[in-house]
Amino acid sequence: MLTIGKQLTADERLSKSIVAIMGNPKYTALAGVLMLGEKTIDEDCPTACTNGRDEKYGREFVEGLTDAELRGLVLHENYHKLYSHLTTWRHLYNINAQLANVACDYVINLKIMDDNKDGFATLPEGALLDSKYRGMDTARVFNLLKDERDLNKDMRRIAEGDDTGEDGRSGSGDNESEGGGEQPSGAGQGTGFDEHDWDGAQELSDEEKRELARDIDEAIRQGALAAGKMGASGNRDLDELMQPQVDWREVLREFIQTTCIGSDYSTYSRPNRRLMSQGIYMPSGISEQVEELVIAIDTSGSIGQSELTTFLSEVKGVCDTVKPAKVRLLYWGCSVVGDESYAMHELDQLVTSTKPKGGGGTDVTCVTEYMAKKSIKPQAAIILTDGYLYAGWGEWTCPVLWAVLDNKHALPDVGKAVHITSRDMV
Repeated sequence: MLTIGKQLTADERLSKSIVAIMGNPKYTALAGVLMLGEKTIDEDCPTACTNGRDEKYGREFVEGLTDAELRGLVLHENYHKLYSHLTTWRHLYNINAQLANVACDYVINLKIMDDNKDGFATLPEGALLDSKYRGMDTARVFNLLKDERDLNKDMRRIAEGDDTGEDGRSGSGDNESEGGGEQPSGAGQGTGFDEHDWDGAQELSDEEKRELARDIDEAIRQGALAAGKMGASGNRDLDELMQPQVDWREVLREFIQTTCIGSDYSTYSRPNRRLMSQGIYMPSGISEQVEELVIAIDTSGSIGQSELTTFLSEVKGVCDTVKPAKVRLLYWGCSVVGDESYAMHELDQLVTSTKPKGGGGTDVTCVTEYMAKKSIKPQAAIILTDGYLYAGWGEWTCPVLWAVLDNKHALPDVGKAVHITSRDMV
C-alpha cells in the first residue's frame, strides 16, 4: 500500500517556517531576532500577535495559510519585535491605538513584499498594503492617517450641517486613546490580519522593557555576526540599527558647559584689573555665575519615572561642576503643569522629583509662552521629550538642547538634538 506522507501539524509548520527564514541568506541577519522569545500555537488566538518579546499564532489561522503566507506572517511579527513597535511607540498608541496599529502594519507589510519579489514570502489575505507609504517611517504614516481621519470627520460634520466640534470650535478632537475611531478612507487593501498585543506589552514592567531592549540589541548583534560569518549581505534595517549611538551623557555635559559657561565669555570685554597697572590688557576670564538653567520635561506617557530619574541625575552631575544659581524644572504637555526651582544646594532634591501625570496633547509652545509670561530668561534650556509634538518645535530666545527619547525620526528645526533610547537610560 502506498503511504501518503503525514500532514504537518501547526506547530511543525511554524517551526519549519522559522528554519526556512533563518536559512535564507537575505534573512541571516534577522536570525537573532527570530530566536528571541517564545513562539506558541494558541487555540484562542484568532490570527497572530506579539507583545514585543513572545509570539502567539492561532492554530486554525496557521492551518489555513500557505507556506509562503506563513513565512510572511512570521516575518511580520518579528519585524514588530525588531523595530520595538510595542515598547517604543507608546505615545502613538496613547493618541490612537488603532491608527498606530495600522501605521506599523503598512510599513512592515511593504517591506516584506518589496523584499520578496521571488515569492519566498507573501502576506495572508487582508494584509494592509498601500504603495503611497513606501519609504516612510511609522510616525510619518501615522500622522498622514490621523490627518486623513480628521479631515474625513470634518467633511462629514459639515455635510450634516454641523461645522463645530464638541467644544464649540471648528475642527475635530484628538486623543482617542482607547483605540476607537474608524478606518481611514483610502487606507489601501485589507483590514489587517494580526492582533497586536498592546495590553500585554504595556503590562511589562519598566525593568522588563529595559531587559527586552537589551535582548533585542543583543539579537541584532548576533544576527549581524552570523551574517558576517556566512558572507551574507545582511539587512539594511539591521545595519541602521547597529549604527553606534552617540553618548547622550557626553552631549548633555558638553551642551551645559559650553552654553552656560560659554555665555559668560562676555566678561572677556572687561580687562583684568590686576594686570592693567603693568600695561597688560588681558580678559578677566569667566567670573560671573551661571544664573538659571531650565529643564523642561514632557509629561507624555512614554517618559517613565525611571528615565526621568536617570536624566535628572546626569543633569545634577553636570551642575555640580557648572554650579548654576538656579535650576528650574518645568513639566509640560499641552500646558505647563509643574514648576519647581532648585538652588545649587538643593540639587539632590532635583533628582528625586516625581513626574506629574500629563494628558491632552503635547505642545512645546506652552513652555516658551509660560517662560515669557513669568519672565524666565535662562542661559540655556534642555527639553526631555519623545518628539511627538503637535505644533512644531517652538521659538526660543536661548540655546536649547532636545533630548529625544525613543524616536530617532524626530528632527528638531531649532537648537541641538540628541537621540536617546530607553536602553541607554539603564
